[in-house]
Amino acid sequence: MNYDIPVYQPLLDGNEKKYVNKCLDSNWISSKGEFVNLFEDKFSEFISVKHSTSVCNGTVALHLALVTLGIGEGDEVIVPSFTYIASVSSISHSGATPIFADSLETTWQIDPEDIRRKITSKTKAIMCVHIYGYPCEMDEICKIAKENNIFIIEDCAEAFGTKYHDKHVGTFGDISTFSFYGNKTITTGEGGMVVTNDETLYDRAYHFKMHGLAKYREYWHDVLGFNYRMTNICAAIGLAQLERANEKVIKKREIVEKYISQLEELPLEYQRENKNLFSSYWMFTILTSNINERDGLREHLKNAKIETRPSFYPVHTMPMYALKYQKLPIAEKLGWCGINLPSYPELTDENINFISLEIKKFYKNNF
Repeated sequence: MNYDIPVYQPLLDGNEKKYVNKCLDSNWISSKGEFVNLFEDKFSEFISVKHSTSVCNGTVALHLALVTLGIGEGDEVIVPSFTYIASVSSISHSGATPIFADSLETTWQIDPEDIRRKITSKTKAIMCVHIYGYPCEMDEICKIAKENNIFIIEDCAEAFGTKYHDKHVGTFGDISTFSFYGNKTITTGEGGMVVTNDETLYDRAYHFKMHGLAKYREYWHDVLGFNYRMTNICAAIGLAQLERANEKVIKKREIVEKYISQLEELPLEYQRENKNLFSSYWMFTILTSNINERDGLREHLKNAKIETRPSFYPVHTMPMYALKYQKLPIAEKLGWCGINLPSYPELTDENINFISLEIKKFYKNNF
């Protein structure tokens, strides 16, 4: 179906073409070229982290982070069930076991108290996922990790530009990852970044992503590595996107503020900030009271040629992870009842007014 208003589309309104053409003119189109280092350095500067190494997508960024920490068979990693599948599949592909935690009803982020309940002698890391651009409770999670001598991996795929107590997410954990897929706040088409303040972890991540190539000997490989490199063309797009990143975050926050002002009288829930949190609002998501209401509203918006998508289904309910039955009630409510509304930077006031009017029309006609 063709939608008049898509759920997301990238905004390429800066130096993207100029920088890509420079790559083409120079013939540096693969993983070597000036834009790779430039993008990494500027990214580190933007979020105030010491080290950044680019990769070919956000999923391999997670896998690389796990491998870098030495996490593998016999280890457990605590992860929210309410997340995109990549957070969990990367743990499984590393050989470790994902242990699912429930979410907080207020923020929809991983519940620190449930993290505490899930820690065992096999727990090696907590993977906190900043869902939909909203930050996790990092003070409490850092406290838990320190008390139990376990690592923190931050999955910031949806949270570029998000801050917790005026500090960018991705700078709290031992190692953190970002995604630059086409629907992310800044995009490279496909791409990701692994960041850390630990020089040893940075060296390990770089080593593994470069086929395990020895540092001082050409074509000699001393670990089993991966080809997880970003191309110069993708980095060129990323650098151009980064140059206008603050504008993109401001615009997305303005979109959410307009949605909230239009929909505040309806029986809908959504993520709410407090004074210590700054959400980049990657995707504005509303929560209905039940799945039938959710599906009815989505169908109504579809008929108005407005694209939506459901929120993430809890991973613990998916066939490959459901052999061990468990109940995570908040994650399940979020998964069955959420709707992502169009949230792309070029969304106009007229678009927002039309979407809000259609949502109001649905509730007026059905409730």
